Amino acid sequence: MEQRRVVITGIGTINPIGNNIKEYFQNLEEGVSGADTITAFDATKFTSRIACEVKNFDPTAVFDRKELRKYDRYSQFALVAATEAVEDAAIDFEKIDLERAGVIWASGVGGMQTFYDEVMGWAGGNGTPRFSPFFVPRMISDLAAGHISLKYGLMGPNYSVVSACASSNHAMIDALNLIRWGKADMIVTGGSEAPVIIPSVGGFSSMRALSTRNDDPKHASRPFDKDRDGFVIAEGAGALIFEEYEHAIARGAKIYCEVAGGGMSADAYHITAPHPEGKGAINSMRLALEDAGLDVADVDYLNTHGTSTPLGDIAEIAAVQGLFGENAYKMNISSTKSMTGHLLGATAAVEALACVFAISKGIIPPTINLEEVDPQIDPKLNLTPNVAQRREVKVAMSNTFGFGGHNSTIVFKKIEE
Repeated sequence: MEQRRVVITGIGTINPIGNNIKEYFQNLEEGVSGADTITAFDATKFTSRIACEVKNFDPTAVFDRKELRKYDRYSQFALVAATEAVEDAAIDFEKIDLERAGVIWASGVGGMQTFYDEVMGWAGGNGTPRFSPFFVPRMISDLAAGHISLKYGLMGPNYSVVSACASSNHAMIDALNLIRWGKADMIVTGGSEAPVIIPSVGGFSSMRALSTRNDDPKHASRPFDKDRDGFVIAEGAGALIFEEYEHAIARGAKIYCEVAGGGMSADAYHITAPHPEGKGAINSMRLALEDAGLDVADVDYLNTHGTSTPLGDIAEIAAVQGLFGENAYKMNISSTKSMTGHLLGATAAVEALACVFAISKGIIPPTINLEEVDPQIDPKLNLTPNVAQRREVKVAMSNTFGFGGHNSTIVFKKIEE
């Protein structure tokens, strides 16, 4: 069966270095860090007291109070990003088939703040079960997709994907395939997360996964650097409108780039640690390129998972060199988590937008805070240290890997008429 082409016609975001696409792209180019001391709660007793939080976001300026009762913060972010993407795509919903337009969204943990608040309210009460009727709808991970479909009347495929930090790539790959196979014409896809809360910071801290560079947060997320000590937790959302090519052309939509392919695999090695030889990552990248009909020599830019953890960065670079061979030295590699921090289930969506930026602007976003490359990493690799680099990007790919050994890779390419 001949597969239909899929393109991106709208983009939106709210994240630690930009409350919209314009801000995000500008700060990607300038190498701005979104990290600072946590303001969401008193973190003075935690080993990690820093995060990449969304700045200057007032939900009451976006939603009325009646609406807000229904939305956990992760759903608020989802709606903000999706609204920008829909407006950017200039969709006239009266002129499209709403039964062939859907939402496939991702979140690693969903409304954990809601769950925490309700349980703490119960524990601090007098034993009488008093729970909000909005408790379950605010908490569960699929409701962001539901809220987006409700807002726009989208009646096509609608569900959520949960695969830890690989979630958004899996959601986008599902969206790609459903459109390819003729099951939908348009899908709002991406992911959102709001994990800068006591349970998440406490849990990741106890695992020693988070950076403890508390006195210097701007330099705490430092992928591939010899002095990295863990990731910086982050919040936000990224949204993309995936659309069948002919459908987009027929309605005169602008096109950012083509979604070329995706790959998925599992490490089957450890619940949290990556395979030391990067076998699962190699398979994910290889399958993505095969699905896209491309070769390793075609890739100009790789946005790595690059979390700034001691084990993860080494394993990923080993996988890159294992698959790309000599071609690894010809492409740009970077980790935009050095700027945004790690948005968990939303991270792939925000990093997909960084790939769109690279293709559409011809600018590779840098890996900031890279002062001295880890001695286990070949210094001849172009890790795009500290300053953005200009080059034509015809093909960009993005990795995300999650606890449980989940691996996902998506490939984008410059549109060819």
